[in-house]
Amino acid sequence: MSFLEFKEIKQLVKENAPEDKIVKIDVEGPKIVLYTDDLPFFVENNDEVRKLATLLKKRIILRSTSSELMEPEKAKKVITEIIPEEANITNILFDPNFSEVYIEAEKLGLVIGKQGITLDDISKKTGWIPKLLRKSPIESDTTRSVRKTLYEDSENRQKILQRVGKNIYRKPDAECDWVRITPLGGAREVGRSCFLLQTPESNVLIDCGINTAASNSARFPDFRASKLAIDSLDAVIISHAHLDHCGFVPYLYKYGYDGPLYCTEPTRDLMTLLQIDAVEIGEKEENQLPFTSKDVGRMVRHVIPLEYNEVADITPDMRLTLYNAGHILGSSIVHLHIGEGLHNLVYSGDVKFGDTRLLEAANYEFPRVETLILEGTYGGRYDIQPRRKDAENELLHVIHETSKRNGKVLVPVFSVGRSQEVMMVLESYARYGEIDIPVYLDGMIWEATAIHTSYPEYLKKHIKHRIFKGYNPFLVDTFEKVDPKKRKDIMESKEPCIILATAGMMTGGPSVEYFKNLAEDSNNTLAFVGYQAEGSLGRRLQNGLAELPIEREGRTVALNVRMDVKTIDGFSGHADRRQLLGYAKKIHPKPKRVLVVHGEEKKTMNLAMTLNEMFGFDSSSPQNLDTIRLV
Repeated sequence: MSFLEFKEIKQLVKENAPEDKIVKIDVEGPKIVLYTDDLPFFVENNDEVRKLATLLKKRIILRSTSSELMEPEKAKKVITEIIPEEANITNILFDPNFSEVYIEAEKLGLVIGKQGITLDDISKKTGWIPKLLRKSPIESDTTRSVRKTLYEDSENRQKILQRVGKNIYRKPDAECDWVRITPLGGAREVGRSCFLLQTPESNVLIDCGINTAASNSARFPDFRASKLAIDSLDAVIISHAHLDHCGFVPYLYKYGYDGPLYCTEPTRDLMTLLQIDAVEIGEKEENQLPFTSKDVGRMVRHVIPLEYNEVADITPDMRLTLYNAGHILGSSIVHLHIGEGLHNLVYSGDVKFGDTRLLEAANYEFPRVETLILEGTYGGRYDIQPRRKDAENELLHVIHETSKRNGKVLVPVFSVGRSQEVMMVLESYARYGEIDIPVYLDGMIWEATAIHTSYPEYLKKHIKHRIFKGYNPFLVDTFEKVDPKKRKDIMESKEPCIILATAGMMTGGPSVEYFKNLAEDSNNTLAFVGYQAEGSLGRRLQNGLAELPIEREGRTVALNVRMDVKTIDGFSGHADRRQLLGYAKKIHPKPKRVLVVHGEEKKTMNLAMTLNEMFGFDSSSPQNLDTIRLV
């Protein structure tokens, strides 16, 4: 299907829609909005909208005109009469700008009804289009705040979406006859991933992260090299919510960007959580980021969430689809169809192509692929992770041995991804009686876990089903959320316990506070379960750091590291070398070119060479600021 201009879309709708049923045609982002005075007709004949969507190959939103909307108080009464009481509705809000009614409930299946019959009944009787919100068993302040922001600013948000839509479906200024990509960060390094994709028509940024372990100019993407004004960007795509991929996005909105940001809904919420936390930490540690929480709010208003496998035009010559990456909740592999079949690019982001407790493995089938940009975090010659079962057994062994000494196991974790993965392992141990000591969750783990429970459809099937059936594995008694005031009690207690604490690389956060208090007791254990970047305290401890200068009561003293330091490989959310090669073998169709990024220099260069030798790919490991012409 070729790229269409808005005038062509309007003409096709007029020619193919039922006569006199569509009174207005508009665009909001990549979606086509059709207004009607007869919504019941389309509810009864839903194949009419389906035919138009198939013809246009676009997502279509159907809305009643404002004159056909039932008065909200009356509509609320009708809705509560239609939906069974057992659905446990917790909130109903009306948004007249989008002709939508938000229904928040615990049991969405009962709100939907068999084959959507309940939703159809609501639309027919009230004119409002129901939008469903899951009432999470763990309340997320972030998700609640994001939803509140979008609801309260819906008029402005609609204007943003309409402006974006007009830009997408405009006549191109230039023919798409070349494609090039430039790494502005994240090439031959881990951190600050940022890639500028350009055609004669479009400027699109894929990821925009920070290097949390760096304190110099390598901390942020290098926009100087692009010679591109930030306000000239057409779109930004975020693969997932870790700060090394999304942490610098608010900077764009502070300095002139006013366009769309595409990602999944969980990524939007997790990204907001981590960015605001990074701003607050920067202010406390006098290492401020060049943006504020207000800029994060501005970013949220511009997010256009996409579901996996949803195809969306994002510029006059680019079409985007997000696929599951298996890395963290909502993480995506980015597929871009560029030009009229000119080129297809797949950007892996961070991928996991193996068995985990939390998520399904990464998608490897695409409509077309000419260029693959593949991460190489664990792409080195000797980067083979143990089998997951062996890693879990080793963690259990470390816990048992430390418990025998009445010691504490400190596990530094990323608040998003690794925390929940380890939680699922520990929940399984507790359920089968393998452990009977408390597991303390400190830092943002609880809030990030709450966001996980808001989007169970993105989790592994058996976890999703357990949550839907009322048994939430994140809510077992073994887990205890830590109030910062009680940290001292935990550290001074003589009882064994497990402490999951952020930050995962010990670059800040409660993990460092626990470490300083537990390090000199040989009964305790520090257990690493995730990647430790070059230069981080975690990497230095892995490499045998035995003494560390710290501030204590206004004096600099030497902290002697006597606790056991263990690295338990196998829990990483990244594919190891074996999985990366397995992914390259299975990806369909086969790409002609592979660019290996997001890894230390030797590792990415070695993986690129191996991919060439094993599969014949034109593979390389570009440096930051190298511009590669793809076509």
